[in-house]
Amino acid sequence: MAYKIPISVLVVIHTPDLQVLLIERADRPGFWQSVTGSKDTEDEALELTAVREVREETGLDATRYRLLNWHKHNQFEIFSHWSGRFAPGTTHNQEHVFSLELPAPLPVTLAPREHTQYLWLPWQEAAEKCFSWTNVEAIRELPKRVLENSVLSHIYR
Repeated sequence: MAYKIPISVLVVIHTPDLQVLLIERADRPGFWQSVTGSKDTEDEALELTAVREVREETGLDATRYRLLNWHKHNQFEIFSHWSGRFAPGTTHNQEHVFSLELPAPLPVTLAPREHTQYLWLPWQEAAEKCFSWTNVEAIRELPKRVLENSVLSHIYR
């Protein structure tokens, strides 16, 4: 078994009116989250990891929409029930935050071994439903990030 690389992405998928896509973990019913996943190789670019994970977990092609690297990362302790996926002695993961803006809530095709169902929720409700503090924090930061990106896009047109 190849060990997971403890460098991952968190991709908050949302609409312009801040509806957020959440997916429920198959291995932990009741654990709702945004798209997450680890690099496949040490040299895989984070943007490619984000695009790959979005495709694998939702069937969506992130290259067709606005994918933003927030240039923000979180360091967190790996839950003990997932520690066996990592090399012995690996206790922490570095997670890099992205957002993906879709024009409207779209249907997704879940990877059945990873997720059981999905929901589109207003950002406040989505933040309340997530189990991960890093996911909650990213969703709560989403309105500010969307506004900043909108202003910058307008200035540089």
